[in-house]
Amino acid sequence: MNVPLVKTTSPLLTSAPVTTAEVVALPKPPRSFMANTLLPNLRALAERVIPPVIMLVLIFGVWQLLCMKPGATLPSPSRIWTESKDLIVDPFFVTGPQDIGLGWRVLTSLQRVAVGFGLAGVVGVLVGAIIGQSIWAMRGLDPIFQVMRTVPPLAWLPISLAAFRDSNPSAIFVIFITSIWPIIINTAVGIRNIPQDYRNVAAVVRLNPLEFFWKIMIPSAAPYIFTGLRIGIGLAWLAIVAAEMLTGGVGIGFFIWDAWNSSRLPDIFVALAYIGGVGFILDRIVAAVGNIATRGAQAN
Repeated sequence: MNVPLVKTTSPLLTSAPVTTAEVVALPKPPRSFMANTLLPNLRALAERVIPPVIMLVLIFGVWQLLCMKPGATLPSPSRIWTESKDLIVDPFFVTGPQDIGLGWRVLTSLQRVAVGFGLAGVVGVLVGAIIGQSIWAMRGLDPIFQVMRTVPPLAWLPISLAAFRDSNPSAIFVIFITSIWPIIINTAVGIRNIPQDYRNVAAVVRLNPLEFFWKIMIPSAAPYIFTGLRIGIGLAWLAIVAAEMLTGGVGIGFFIWDAWNSSRLPDIFVALAYIGGVGFILDRIVAAVGNIATRGAQAN
């Protein structure tokens, strides 16, 4: 018996018509300059500024309490402001050959530091690079450099005065001889730590000594070099202040010595603030240049 076949269609087996979903672009939330940029920057600035400000307020407060009594040997902050206000609010006044503001005196000292430290930087990097290429030169000269770098700046002054017979080149020589040693030592260590792979690549591409110096040695040793430069700029600033106390002129060091001879202690404290501030700025400048040159490899 023939049974008729009934063709049934299951709803699960039939293909449903394909519909394409429309992609709706949601509007981006408005970018708030205040919340995303300004406030984080202000918060980071406050984290760096507020703690030092609080400590300065505490220090000045304790200083004021200790030195405000009659008969105190050191001036209080209020007395320094009263007696040396002109040096604080107007650092660039000129009323005579020696009666000038501390700003002009600092600039005079910075000119000497620029010359002496610049020479120390160039000579120190070159000598350090040469020494770093030879392990025997490193072993033979490093003890001598370690001894020479411990000589105080004022110990070099009589020798420089005897050699140059003039105060200005003598002060520049003291800066040079004081700040060059950390530059030489750090550069030599940086050169010694150049990876051997870099040297092999230089040999394969046949770099001449000058190309090897500029393309391999200096970039590889840059973090060490700038560490030496940061130490050197601090020593240079210390050296010029010490040298100017004895060589005279219009520099910041001579101003401190002259203020001491004239019993103007408040002026000395103001000059010390200038010296510390300028030294900090010089260190920050060298550190910033080092971070740019080493792409952040040098730690602040």
